[in-house]
Amino acid sequence: MAAALTVGTLAESDYPQWEKFVAAAPGGSVYSLPGYLDALCTAGGGRFRVLAARQGEEIVGGVALYERDSRLGTFVSPRLLLYYNGIVVRKYETQYPSESTGRVLRVLTALEEALRGSHASVNLRSRGLLDARPFLVQGWSTTPSYSYVVDLTDLTVAWGKVEQNLRRLIERAGTQGLTFSEDQDFDAFFGLHASTLERHGSGVYLPREAFARFIAVLGERNLGRLFLVRAPDGRAVAAQLCLLGPHSVSHTASAGADPEFNKAGASAFLRWRAFQALAARGYKGNDLTDASLNPVTHFKSQLGGTLEVTLVLQNRQRPAFKVGTALADAGWAVRGGLAQAARRLLGKKP
Repeated sequence: MAAALTVGTLAESDYPQWEKFVAAAPGGSVYSLPGYLDALCTAGGGRFRVLAARQGEEIVGGVALYERDSRLGTFVSPRLLLYYNGIVVRKYETQYPSESTGRVLRVLTALEEALRGSHASVNLRSRGLLDARPFLVQGWSTTPSYSYVVDLTDLTVAWGKVEQNLRRLIERAGTQGLTFSEDQDFDAFFGLHASTLERHGSGVYLPREAFARFIAVLGERNLGRLFLVRAPDGRAVAAQLCLLGPHSVSHTASAGADPEFNKAGASAFLRWRAFQALAARGYKGNDLTDASLNPVTHFKSQLGGTLEVTLVLQNRQRPAFKVGTALADAGWAVRGGLAQAARRLLGKKP
């Protein structure tokens, strides 16, 4: 008779077992690793714990819960630098698909029961999870989420999938003196990160000092690496942060570039050379992070990745949290509209 399925919060001594499980699971990622979450909590606040489902002593599923507090209650949700925060389930190799499905459903049902009513709000983006039925029957809602993932198992094949115009830019960049480097030049990275987001009307992912500590810790733990492209005079003109870890899929978490050098193919050159560097490290794929419809996503699509879909799960929020969040969102919308109107008025002044 199979051992009973139990769910509980892991002790720190169990983290090595969880890390091994995440590395082997199809939906695993660096975002589920305690070392990564510890670095994020130190830099950006919040706390984490790992809720795991066990069959006897074996971990068969779980979720690393990144928790934050608000005046409306404790909540769980993705955030900048935490694109995936969802459920990870082991892969079952069985003769019959029904057996594999049944085992996964039992794990999901147990995790849903443990999460039900645990927080004011739980929002989970689970990498590769497409079966949400145990959550739907309990009143959770689902929405699709998309990202491009580039297959790095064969770089010759990967190169052939890059759009022809982009390939020409990449080849031209190499002949015009642009060079690729792997280093931890945070100042160069942050300058490009901040200026790029400012052009798009967004703020930086973390304050400068906190971001610097975060990337330093990731480097020490072999969980992240900065890749840069430099002009012939040594200036950094494109940069990106790639998240590593023991899973076979890496993640591009942030990128920035000097628009002057984008015309020379700096961003495309950076992405392709990063693919080469990641493949050399043994990674089988690179998740480009998010595929919302916008010009950046169009650029990502040209890199030859596969559009992958996953589900975002949202629990039945506690009434106070739901109402309070709606009011806060309305307030932000009003303030944003006023700021936009002010910019238009200022722009009309001589």
